[in-house]
Amino acid sequence: MRAPFAALGVFVLGWVTGSGNSQGPDLGDVCARGSCYPATGDLLIGRAHRLTASSTCGLSGPERFCIVSHLQETQKCFECDSRENYNKNHLNSHNIENVVTTFTPDRLVTWWQSENGVENVTIQLDLEAEFHFTHLIMTFKTFRPAAMVIERSMDNGNTWEVYRYFAYDCATSFPGVSRGPLTKVDDIICDGRYSDIEPSTQGEVIFRVLDPAFEIADPYSTRIQNLLKITNLRVRMERLHTMGDNLLDSREQLKEKYYYALYDMVVRGNCFCYGHASKCAPTDWSEGDAEGMVHGKCVCNHFTTGLNCEKCQDFYQDLPWRPARGRNTNACKRCECNQHASTCHFDMAMYLASRNISGGVCDDCQHNTMGQHCELCKPFYYQHPERDIRDPEICEQCDCDPRGSLHGGVCDAVTDVPKGQIAGQCHCKPNVEGERCSECRQGYYGLSQSEQGCQQCTCSPLGTIPGGRPCDTETGNCFCKRFVTGRNCEQCLPQHWGLSNDMDGCRPCDSEPTLQSTHIFGRRCDQVESGFYFISLDHYTYEAEEARFGPGVTVVPRTPPVNREPTWTGIGFAKVPEGEKMEFSIDNTPKSMEYELLIRYEPQIMLFYVNLCFLWQIYFTLVSMCIVNMILFLADLCVFFGRYVSLPWPVCFDRGQNYTVELSLVRTVPFALQMVLMPRVNSLDLFSGSQFDLDMFERYRCLEHSRSVVKARTTDICRDYVFSLSAVLHQGTMECVCDPTGSYSSICDPDGGQCQCRTNVMGRSCNSCSPGYFLLGPSGCKSCECDPQGAEHPFCHESTGQCTCVPGAYGRQCAHCLPSHWGFPHCQPCQCNGHTELCHPHTGECQGCKGHTTGHNCERSRGYFGDALLGTGGQCRPCLCPEGPGSRRQFAEGCFQDLRSQKISCVCSPGYRGSRCDECAPGFYGNPNVPGGRCQPCQCNGNIDTLDPEACDSRTGTCRKCLYHTQGTACQYCKRGYYGDARLQSCRRCMCNEIGTASHGCLDGECVCDGATGQCPCRPGVVGQNCDQCASEMWNFESGDGCQFCQCHPVHSYGSSCNLLSGQCSCKPGFGGRTCDECRELFWGNPEIKCHACDCDPRGIASEQCNKMTGDCVCVEGVAGRRCDTCGRGYTGEFPNCEPCHQCFSSWNIVVSELTNHTQYLLQLVDNIKVSGVTAPYKVTIDSLEKSVSELTTILEHDPISEPLTHTKLLLQDATYVQTNTHTHTHTHTWPPVFVQAGLCTCRDCFTFWDVCGDSQDTEGCGPCGGIGCQSEDRQSHCGGEGCGGVLTTAKDALTKTKDFDREITQGLEEVHKLNKMVTEARIRADIARNSAHDVILKAIQSKERVELNNQELRELIQQIRDFLTNGTNPNTIDALANEVLKIRLPVSSSELKSLTSDIRESVSGLTRVEDVLSQSADHIARAQNLLRSAKEASEHATDIKNQADQVKEALEESERAQSAVSNVTQQTKTVIESTNAQLTSVSVLDYRIQRKGHNVIVFALNVMCVCVYVCFCAELERSYAVNQKILEEKSQDLEVLENEAQELLQEISQKVSVYSTCA
Repeated sequence: MRAPFAALGVFVLGWVTGSGNSQGPDLGDVCARGSCYPATGDLLIGRAHRLTASSTCGLSGPERFCIVSHLQETQKCFECDSRENYNKNHLNSHNIENVVTTFTPDRLVTWWQSENGVENVTIQLDLEAEFHFTHLIMTFKTFRPAAMVIERSMDNGNTWEVYRYFAYDCATSFPGVSRGPLTKVDDIICDGRYSDIEPSTQGEVIFRVLDPAFEIADPYSTRIQNLLKITNLRVRMERLHTMGDNLLDSREQLKEKYYYALYDMVVRGNCFCYGHASKCAPTDWSEGDAEGMVHGKCVCNHFTTGLNCEKCQDFYQDLPWRPARGRNTNACKRCECNQHASTCHFDMAMYLASRNISGGVCDDCQHNTMGQHCELCKPFYYQHPERDIRDPEICEQCDCDPRGSLHGGVCDAVTDVPKGQIAGQCHCKPNVEGERCSECRQGYYGLSQSEQGCQQCTCSPLGTIPGGRPCDTETGNCFCKRFVTGRNCEQCLPQHWGLSNDMDGCRPCDSEPTLQSTHIFGRRCDQVESGFYFISLDHYTYEAEEARFGPGVTVVPRTPPVNREPTWTGIGFAKVPEGEKMEFSIDNTPKSMEYELLIRYEPQIMLFYVNLCFLWQIYFTLVSMCIVNMILFLADLCVFFGRYVSLPWPVCFDRGQNYTVELSLVRTVPFALQMVLMPRVNSLDLFSGSQFDLDMFERYRCLEHSRSVVKARTTDICRDYVFSLSAVLHQGTMECVCDPTGSYSSICDPDGGQCQCRTNVMGRSCNSCSPGYFLLGPSGCKSCECDPQGAEHPFCHESTGQCTCVPGAYGRQCAHCLPSHWGFPHCQPCQCNGHTELCHPHTGECQGCKGHTTGHNCERSRGYFGDALLGTGGQCRPCLCPEGPGSRRQFAEGCFQDLRSQKISCVCSPGYRGSRCDECAPGFYGNPNVPGGRCQPCQCNGNIDTLDPEACDSRTGTCRKCLYHTQGTACQYCKRGYYGDARLQSCRRCMCNEIGTASHGCLDGECVCDGATGQCPCRPGVVGQNCDQCASEMWNFESGDGCQFCQCHPVHSYGSSCNLLSGQCSCKPGFGGRTCDECRELFWGNPEIKCHACDCDPRGIASEQCNKMTGDCVCVEGVAGRRCDTCGRGYTGEFPNCEPCHQCFSSWNIVVSELTNHTQYLLQLVDNIKVSGVTAPYKVTIDSLEKSVSELTTILEHDPISEPLTHTKLLLQDATYVQTNTHTHTHTHTWPPVFVQAGLCTCRDCFTFWDVCGDSQDTEGCGPCGGIGCQSEDRQSHCGGEGCGGVLTTAKDALTKTKDFDREITQGLEEVHKLNKMVTEARIRADIARNSAHDVILKAIQSKERVELNNQELRELIQQIRDFLTNGTNPNTIDALANEVLKIRLPVSSSELKSLTSDIRESVSGLTRVEDVLSQSADHIARAQNLLRSAKEASEHATDIKNQADQVKEALEESERAQSAVSNVTQQTKTVIESTNAQLTSVSVLDYRIQRKGHNVIVFALNVMCVCVYVCFCAELERSYAVNQKILEEKSQDLEVLENEAQELLQEISQKVSVYSTCA
């Protein structure tokens, strides 16, 4: 190959490689990573038969040509003979196939050559599929063309687009085309580089689709892809290069050196697969498989299919098909049909509506489902709420009566509580009720398909029995009174009259009627019996299409219109040309009299006027009454408008005679409808004696109403006159003549006699089918259904239904061709070369070819070779591939014989290859060389590349290279991490959600699911195939630990489900919180009892929601209060302008907080003392003190000298320490540090010997206070006493004071308890009084309301009676009303009113206890006031004592400071301090107790004051009740007056009734 070609090839490969499409060892994996493309090659290899040229030398015979460059050669001219293909025996053949590159050393000895002197020559390549075309290289043997165009087609040659113009002179050859340079890669320019006259041979033309000068930013864009796509390539050579001698000499010899000649031609490209395939296969094995051939059928990936992967697979239509681009495969997505459908299609509207998520629409949803994903139930079915959407039984049929349900019985498809929908619930029509909508409501009947469901009973209230249902729910027949009849109880029985409210409804007639007509009844003889009718004035009608007429008249049928009344009668019209005649026969005149002749017609052109002339001729066969008329009657009449015409004078006809009326049309061509015979009314006795009736008949235009086909509503006056005319003409009525087959019943319309016809039946008697229908039967007539293409018109024969077919059409409906014809409606004979007479009715493909032939026209042999077009007779010989047809080793579908070499080539059957088809093809296995051996498809479930010879073992069939993520010896399993059915190539990657999948299901980012279903192992509470959602009634999927139960309140929520993200339940009104167990938002309290609105000041809150339990608002910093409406502690100012206090506040706040805590502790201590007494906390200490003193006394009395002094000192020190702790009420009971269990002192110098009896220890003898070992006069131990300051005396005084204080507190508490009990009793008495007063008021109000209601009802009744008497009313009505009034009893009589009054007085008398309560409460109030004054005085006294205590406390503090300076008086000062502190504590406790007493007294006083206020309220109620009682007595008197007036009025009514009855 030459250098330019090689350089261009490197460019193309570089472009493809640079696009990221390099192929790896595994083709499937390459496509799985993104877009993939097949390899590029020469598209001409293997397609020489698809390459054509419009001009080739020597096709019809040898042709001489000369070579300009051979001027120095001996032989300058040669011969071209292209009748045979080029070979060693035909070296002069220059067919177009020679340009296909063969890479042989002698490639310059073959070329293509056009005819001499022909300038416009076209070379065209027709590809079998879409291909990517990259560049074109042409090497010419002669001069390159002076002008040439390269074109391409993307639609198989229907339209062409120019790639590039080439010309030596672009301005002359292609004016208006730019000469460049290129500005865009797809610019169309004229290139002059490849059109020069030099070189004279081996000049090249190179065209690149994508010029390398441009950098392609996006090679996958639609613009670039469309630029490369071709199905056809065409090169048009339009001008030859010459030497100029042809301009001077026109001899044919000069043309022998000017022609086009082409050595070779290379069309580089690859099969066009839109990035969804990495290799291609042959589109048809008959195309061959030449080495290096670029095949045209893509081996598609990404779930695409088609010759060029141009569409998605059948069940992968959920996304729109798109080309693969870069790393985006744009793979087709499987439709989600919930296992209810097997096919689907893509809908762009659905795709856009879903925001580009899903566009797949499932086809033919099964199991009564519908919808885009078969997720809905069909109409008349509903979704079972407890079944999965994929359950085949998900949809159950609605059990609704279609007659009474809306929309034909459609029920609610799903349950939607907010919308009020319940699955399976029927929706009844307005007048229907019942669970199935199968019952009429009361007052309605006749359940049917009507809009309302049931019809309202049309019963006359005068003739219907009152009470209960007015009519029968099935038939609608009303329940009539005794002498009433009719469906609606609207008419009296014969011999009865005066329909009224009487019990019997009607009254008997006084006398029998004197005149009776045949089948006529009624008081006025204006009604006909059932089965009879009275005629209309145009009753005697004679259709034009049934008249006698000549061949020029044609009948034009018309189908009746749907939404309007037809303007014709019968089956249609009679089209009458000018000069034609029509004869009408008249033989049924009802009475001998004068009649008016009327012709109805319809103009052919709808104008405001017509110019129409008639010529009438009437022939009489017999003359009797009408003897004055001529035997031949002529009339000439012209009209200019309207749709009917009549003679200006009447014609006399005899009853029972035959007449013929001949009608000739002189001008214009209308459609004739019918002739009508109308009686001349003024010739009848009915009008001859009454000018008034005749004037009324004419005034209301009763005659004009009957002239037109389309009639307006008849007035009652005209109806009465026509009824009388009919009775006179026929001496009564005419009997209904209804065809039993074509009508619903034998009863016809009493006005005109029209029977009730069945579907598609027409005629007064319903005895014929409407136009376009045939075969009259019990269900009406059937539609002709004539094929609009094969039938001349939509009408058929009335009995057989045969349509009128166009030439070539066949069948009752003219819907197909004759046998041995095809191509309906343009039928033509089958072309099968004599091998069969049958062909496909639509395609013309021959069927049942004989003589071993096959093909569309039986033009090819099947298993044989030869010429099948020669007809039958042994022209086909068997193909030995390898043993021939009929043998057990014949593996070819056919063969063909090369006409030159006579070699037989087999066309192997699928699965075989080789010249004799004796080898297994790739994708098949077996041994066809042994008897009975066959090549069978490798059983790999379609998961291998059948073109790869190594995909499966050719002998055993074991699969080796499984595709589509499968594995196994038969590729029958999906790989790990994939699921699906490997047999259907549906292995898909497990799409487990790692959040919802159990930990053992996903390792290192790869999840494993069930190989068959794809179900991932889910965490607790997680469901879904991919573990991507919470189960019903659960939430919190994102937690990663599974889902939690919603726990919605079973009563306060709408359901048990909640929001999947927040867990919020759907709460009913008034409830809130996540589980609906709290009050709703902005409310607080107990939802089971009552919820209160949050009452927060919006200026001081941090959140609008208050505390759900307490109602306290959430305040911002610096704001306090329950409503957040005051400045908080530590802030000052006027709310809401709160500012922080000075920084010193924080220090004081600490001190105050400590004091507050200590105060709370003291309050708790007082509460404990209240329960157990003052001595309880120190009982152990006091007991220990007494025990120590007793031991001390015993020691001194028995052995005061022998006991060690140290032991005595220790006991005294212990007693003093305990006494000190007792006086100061200290709560930390720690023993002295020198006290030990054995009573021994461990540090004898660390304490001072204290005074026990109050006298100095160094005083000799026993003083007035006694001492250790001293005795009194009665020989009792003497230690301490009054005035002594010893330990023993002080302890006894403290104990006495403590017991006295405890006793005083106990007495105070008893007194408070007694006062509280008195207040409670007063409150109870007040509550009793209040309840009694409330009950009395309620009874009074109720009595007042009853009296006012009765008064109003009585006034309305009296007014109705007065209105009734003033209006005209018959006696029976008055009598009935009087009876009803007499039955009325007043709801409250005088005795009942008196009894009610006495009850009220008794209740009022029960309120006398109020004075007792008031008198008792007065004492308590006075006592409470005294206690309040005492409490205030005690509080003031306590305040004074506290002030003194504060002063003492300050002095103590000074003493404590002085104690550190004066050590010699430390013990004495300490004793004083401890004693003073004890007194201060006692004072504080006393002050606290006094304050508590004062507080209790204040509360008691307030309670007493409330009782006083409430008693005053009761007194006010008693006064209000007295006023109401007085008003009630006045109303009672008014009621008695009204009752007397009513009695008088009733008496007056009875008198008038009796008078009226007497007059009657």
